[in-house]
Amino acid sequence: MTLPLLPAAATLLASHGGFGLNFNPFETNIINLAIVIAGLVYFLKGFLGSILERRRSAILTDLRDAEERLAAATTSLADAQKGLAEAQVRAESIRSEGASRAEAVRQESEKRTVEDMARIKEDSASDLDAEAARVSGQLRREAARLAIEKALAALPGKLDSTAQAKLIDQSIQSLGKA
Repeated sequence: MTLPLLPAAATLLASHGGFGLNFNPFETNIINLAIVIAGLVYFLKGFLGSILERRRSAILTDLRDAEERLAAATTSLADAQKGLAEAQVRAESIRSEGASRAEAVRQESEKRTVEDMARIKEDSASDLDAEAARVSGQLRREAARLAIEKALAALPGKLDSTAQAKLIDQSIQSLGKA
């Protein structure tokens, strides 16, 4: 595929005889360009060099600062990890100590509860025995009182004067022996 040439370009090429290179140094101004470029390099070398040197030193300073911060951060991280490990050990110790204390408190509470229950049982048994003894004594007194009343009620009819004298004599003799 060919591109059509623009009419102005075609006319220009036709009038100059085509495309070619010009090696004449005076027509091409190569010497002038070389002198200008050499002058720019010579004069701007110090200016650009100092700018680049300042930039290089600023970058190196920033790198040193970053390395120092990295070293400080690494040290801080190591300290923090050490502190974390110590805290975890302490937390585990506290947790196990708390569990053992809770177990000891639970066992002590159970022991006290058993002792309290035994004491309450003993107290209730002694209260029951005391109440039984009181009731038994009261029943004996009541039975003795009733027996005395019955004997006194039956005695006047059974006891005559000779029996009374004999009973008094026996009582006196039993008092004398005692």
